Amino acid sequence: MINAVLLAVIIMVGLSLMRVHVVLSLVVGALIGGMTAGLSLQDTLSVFQDGIKNGAQIALSYAMLGAFAMAIAHSGVPQLIADKLVTRLRTGAASTRLKYSIFAILGVMAILSQNVIPIHIAFIALIVPPLLLLFNQLKIDRRSLACILTFGLVNTYMFIPYGFGDIFLNQIILKNINDAGMATGELSMIKTMSIPALGMFMGLLIAVFVSYRGQREYADVTITTTHTPATPAKKNIIIALVAIVLAFVVQLLSDSLLIGSIAGFLIFVATGVVRWHDAEAVFNDGIKMMAMIGFVMICAQGFAEVMKATGQIDALVQAATDIFGQNKWLAALSMLLVGLVVTMGIGSSFSTVPIIAAIYVPLCMAMGFSVPATVALVATAGVLGDAGSPASDSTLGPTMGLNADNQHDHIRDSVIPTFIHYNIPLIIFGLIATMVL
Repeated sequence: MINAVLLAVIIMVGLSLMRVHVVLSLVVGALIGGMTAGLSLQDTLSVFQDGIKNGAQIALSYAMLGAFAMAIAHSGVPQLIADKLVTRLRTGAASTRLKYSIFAILGVMAILSQNVIPIHIAFIALIVPPLLLLFNQLKIDRRSLACILTFGLVNTYMFIPYGFGDIFLNQIILKNINDAGMATGELSMIKTMSIPALGMFMGLLIAVFVSYRGQREYADVTITTTHTPATPAKKNIIIALVAIVLAFVVQLLSDSLLIGSIAGFLIFVATGVVRWHDAEAVFNDGIKMMAMIGFVMICAQGFAEVMKATGQIDALVQAATDIFGQNKWLAALSMLLVGLVVTMGIGSSFSTVPIIAAIYVPLCMAMGFSVPATVALVATAGVLGDAGSPASDSTLGPTMGLNADNQHDHIRDSVIPTFIHYNIPLIIFGLIATMVL
């Protein structure tokens, strides 16, 4: 008889890949897995609901971060940056130097959007469309830009434990590994994840300087947009900078992204940058931007709790160790590939970890992997597939900006390039990290 945990994962991933909504896929997979293991429907639902509670704090942090991001956008500062960038780049020097200046600026913006100015993908829709005509003049292959933006969105949260990185590395990775029975202690996540992060960086260099270094022709299309905010007052710019710095400092002092985001949002409201009668609308828009990700993470915690309640994780671990023997390379490779498939189906690294940690941690302990190696393996397995998933923010965000003139195909120009240039290096460097840590 098939293992209930394995069956649940297969059903969940299969439904997701068939484009059934990931939330429904998680619920159906959990129900079938629980009942296959002998739990009643009511017991399975009860366990699932208990697991949902574990994801509430993470989802709340995401929602508040979305509100803070929308307040930053509402201030008009991102649009001002876009306008200034267009003006300066258009008066720039040689095309080659200008091209790589654009690459560097967009890369830095993507990185900052995850940690220092946690506005996530919202900046892309404000910054990129006004630059498309300039990209066309320089004949930049937009696939290189998709790879640059995706790198900043993914590599940063998997490597630097601030902003979204704090959620992923501390609140999700370390929490779920500890919950699965492995004490991580005072582990340095920057040091642990440096090797997989280096793999992604190598993929970025290949994409920019090898794969997509050539020129590509695009038609000049006038982009119409209803979002044309007025130039922000100098006061708005100063207040936005103060709010961003305050949010970052509060996050460091309180060790809470939620508290930091609240502090930043309240600064915008208290100073009138976000007027009191607009505050609710701005807050709601921010929640909408992050709600789906947060809701998927909540359901993923419920799924993981049902998998634990089946009591069949140990049997799956034993079967895996019987197959792998003491071949750690083969075991690690298999776990990374499974993580790739799961994340490709779900579309969110943040939601993958609760599902795989419950299975991987006992397996790693049984096979003698060290704590840093286990953490690197689980984190890399979770990240795999975020770049390259059709349903991931990390590919949807770049497409949202680069396809403003309908000349950038989501699958061919965002999904496939990022899948090839990031998932292959992540598998290779993830294996290396697992073996040397």
